[in-house]
Amino acid sequence: MMPILSSRSTVGALLLLLFFTGCTSQENASSTVDRRPANVILFVADGAGPAHFTMAREMARHMGLRDELYIDPFLIGTVRTHSAVERVTDSASSATAYATGRKTYNGAIAVDTLREPIQTVLEAAEADGIATGLVSTSRITHATPASFAAHVPDRGMEDEIALQMIGQGVDVILGGGARHFLPLSDGGVREDDRNLFDEAENAGYTVVENGAELAAHESGPVLGLFSRDHMPYVIDVASEDHVDLAGLTRKALELLDGHEEGFFLLVEGSRIDHASHDNDGPAALRELIAYDDAFEVARAFAERNGETLVIAVADHETGGLTAGRSVVQEGAAANTPVPGYSRSLYGSGVYAWHPEVLARSSSSTEAAARSILAGQDAGSVLQRDLGIDAPTSEELAAVSAAGSNEGRLKVVLGEIIARRAVIGWTSTGHTAVDVNLYAYGPGSEVLSGNVDNTRIGEVLFEMAGVEVGEAASTP
Repeated sequence: MMPILSSRSTVGALLLLLFFTGCTSQENASSTVDRRPANVILFVADGAGPAHFTMAREMARHMGLRDELYIDPFLIGTVRTHSAVERVTDSASSATAYATGRKTYNGAIAVDTLREPIQTVLEAAEADGIATGLVSTSRITHATPASFAAHVPDRGMEDEIALQMIGQGVDVILGGGARHFLPLSDGGVREDDRNLFDEAENAGYTVVENGAELAAHESGPVLGLFSRDHMPYVIDVASEDHVDLAGLTRKALELLDGHEEGFFLLVEGSRIDHASHDNDGPAALRELIAYDDAFEVARAFAERNGETLVIAVADHETGGLTAGRSVVQEGAAANTPVPGYSRSLYGSGVYAWHPEVLARSSSSTEAAARSILAGQDAGSVLQRDLGIDAPTSEELAAVSAAGSNEGRLKVVLGEIIARRAVIGWTSTGHTAVDVNLYAYGPGSEVLSGNVDNTRIGEVLFEMAGVEVGEAASTP
C-alpha cells in the first residue's frame, strides 16, 4: 500500500482546497451531506458525450432491449472537463481530476503540473482501511484506472503502472492488459524479466484469467486480467466465456460487499472511447449499452444496500458525435472548385437519423478492416459484417483509397456507416463538450448543475469519509 505523506486535513483546509481548485461559493454551499454513504462507486463512460447517450437510447429501443437507458432517470447535471493546460483534456488528466480533486496536464497520471505525486481517493481509502476495487474494459494500466492507483508523469509508462498497482493493495483488480504484467518470455512486454502474476500471488492475490476462474473465486484479493491487450468489443464477442462489464461489476460488488469499513469502487466502460476514436458508431453504442447494463447492476445493489452512493460521469467526449448531419447528394458537388468544402457548401441537412443502420452491424470496423487487409473481398465484408446493403462504387473506391493503412481504413468504414445512418463525426480525437453527470443514493444531493471535474474528486473524498491530501510517494 502506498504510504500517504501528507498530514490529515482539517475541515478548514478542505475548504481552502476547494477554493484553490476553483469551486464557487454556490458549489461549496451545496456540499451539505444529509447522510454519508458507507460505500462509493464511481462509473466512468470513457469518451461518451451527451449524443452518445441519446443515440444509445435509440439503439437500445430499436434492438428491443429497453425504451430508455437504465441511467436516464439519474441525470443531475453536467461536468466541465478541461485540463490545467489544455481546453481539450485527455483521459489521464481528467481521471486525475476525478481521483485527486486537482487538475493537471494531459498525459499525467496522478501527478501535478510539477510532476509531483498527488494522493488519490483510492489511496486515502486504503489508508483508512476501506476496501477498494478497479474494474475496466481497457488494459487495467490504461489512463483512467491508473490515475487512481499509480503516479507517473506519462500515461505510456504502463509497465511501471502495473508494478505500482500490485504494490498499492487494491483488493479487486479486473480488466485487460496482461501484457504489462508478464515478461517477454511469457508473452508479455516487460523487459525487466519480472512476472507480476507471480509477485501478485506472493502478495496475497489470487490471479484469474477467464470467466470460470473468476466465478469460482469467493474471497480475498483478486487480480483478474482477461486479455493480453484491451478486452474485445462487445460487438465482436462470440465466446460464452466472455466476461462483460456487468459481470465484472457484479463480481466486484460481491467481493467488496460486507467489508467492515465500506468500499470504494471504480468501474470504467473504456472502449466507448476507442470505438469513437475510430468513428465506429455501432461499436461505440454497443459499448455504451453494456456500460448501462453495468450501471444498473450497481444501482440495484445500491438500492438493496441502502448505504451506497453511485456517481456516473465521462472523462471527456470523443469523436464529436452528433445525430443528424448534412448529406451531399451523389454527384452534386462533382464539379465544385473547392471539394474539401463540398459538404458544407452543397450538402443538405437531413432531419432524421437511422439507428437501424447501426444495429445491422455485427462487427467493429476494427475487425472488418482486418478482414479486408487479410485479403477478403471488401464488398462482401461491408455487407456481411457491417450491414451495408449493396455497397456503391463510391464506397468501394473509398475503401480502396485507404490502402493498407488500418487506421485510415477503420475511419473510412465508420464514415460509410455514418453517412447511411445520417450521423456525424467531427474528429478522431477528443472534444471539449461538457459531459453528463448522474448520481444515485445517499450523498447524491451534494451534486447538481454544471460543475468542474475537480468537484467530482472532492466529493469522492468527502463521501468516502477520507480527507484530501496534498502529496503521496510512489510504492
